[in-house]
Amino acid sequence: MTEPTGTIDVLVVDDDFMVARVHRTFVERIPSFRVVGTAHTGEQAIKAVDELRPDLVLLDLYLPDVFGLDVIPRLRTAGHDCDVLVISAAREADAVRDAVRHGVVDYLLKPFDYEDLQPRLERYATRRGRLLTTVVRGQADVDRALAGAFAPAAGNALPKGMSVETADLIERALRDADGTLSATEAAAATGVSRVSARRYLEYFHDTGHADVALRYGSAGRPERRYSWRV
Repeated sequence: MTEPTGTIDVLVVDDDFMVARVHRTFVERIPSFRVVGTAHTGEQAIKAVDELRPDLVLLDLYLPDVFGLDVIPRLRTAGHDCDVLVISAAREADAVRDAVRHGVVDYLLKPFDYEDLQPRLERYATRRGRLLTTVVRGQADVDRALAGAFAPAAGNALPKGMSVETADLIERALRDADGTLSATEAAAATGVSRVSARRYLEYFHDTGHADVALRYGSAGRPERRYSWRV
């Protein structure tokens, strides 16, 4: 495993070659993350982990030879302690529960874009650094190491630079929307800039208050559409 201040090596596992390439591009845009390889089957993934010794595996579940979660116990039996972040279109509750039981560090649904993956990898890096550097003298040290790694801001506390008033405006726009809302539409409805609207919409998504879906047009990047979670 790399040192907490060094590069985090990542193995991308996906049966679709083009999707694996896109995911690789996303990961390599994030500072201190480096993709050391890709694999397209479960067997390839196991072999790649043995050869490349990554810190983190981005693991698709629908692989052509085995179900992705079945790769994890084989890695553990072989003595590999790499972390696993599931990336999958599997939305069944059983798949999510089984992933948690296998000790995955996060679970990201397809389709997604860079803005979905980036905060998860950054939170992972923060938690990993804490766990690798913590000196445990008592329960307080354990609590500090584990606190806030993947949890969004608690209660009504907003991230620095965000206001309750603007958050209320964006929330109201989401609740009043007939269907889904884009950042551009949220900006027009509230009078804030598109960049600000996008930041608040992402905050609501990260805290579990809003859902996001990608709408694909004939060309260009997909549009992110948000809806308030009832």
